[in-house]
Amino acid sequence: MGTVAISQNGFPGIQQDVPVHTSGVDWNQLSDAEIMLRVREGDDSGFSVLIEKYRKQIVHFMFRMSRNQAVAEELAQEVFLRVYRSRQTYRAEAKFSTWLYRIATNLGVNHARDTKYERTAQNVYLDQPDAETGTTPDVADSTLSVEQELVREERMTAIRKHVMALPERQRNAVLMHKYQEMDYKEIGEVLKLSESATKSLLFRAYQTLRENLKDFA
Repeated sequence: MGTVAISQNGFPGIQQDVPVHTSGVDWNQLSDAEIMLRVREGDDSGFSVLIEKYRKQIVHFMFRMSRNQAVAEELAQEVFLRVYRSRQTYRAEAKFSTWLYRIATNLGVNHARDTKYERTAQNVYLDQPDAETGTTPDVADSTLSVEQELVREERMTAIRKHVMALPERQRNAVLMHKYQEMDYKEIGEVLKLSESATKSLLFRAYQTLRENLKDFA
């Protein structure tokens, strides 16, 4: 007997008293939506599969929004808790990842508002290495001179400042497009926009960034 529960590291563990179904399903043969539908029907082992698949992505996404690893872990935990609590109302009308990122985006935006970090660009470092993977969108060349490195740091500071200064919806779209590599359709579904409206939103965002960063071209 057991239940999906959030353990100390922020993700599912097993607790007593509520059954977990271990049906020997080949999860690789099922889509995310099909797995979530099984979770809706009570197969909690499928939820662990989804968390294993998306945990790093969601922590990464929340880190980009909060620039605090501990906060990112807590927000990611809350995202998965909300997904689990909403399992009975899940409908496979959109991709599971779209539904997941919609929950994550709403939670991140609310956190930013509640903690007054939304416009505090200096506290957000979009270019720094991800705590999980060690990768960064813009890795410095080890052969750069001191002067080149200073120019690069100045450019990265400007980028993160102007990205975080974008209007809320544009900023979230850029974060999903650039850092989560989501396509227009996926971003539009998260933000509840048409694909063409999403393209226009990102076009305006990148146009603003190009204008503001023209001195660093």
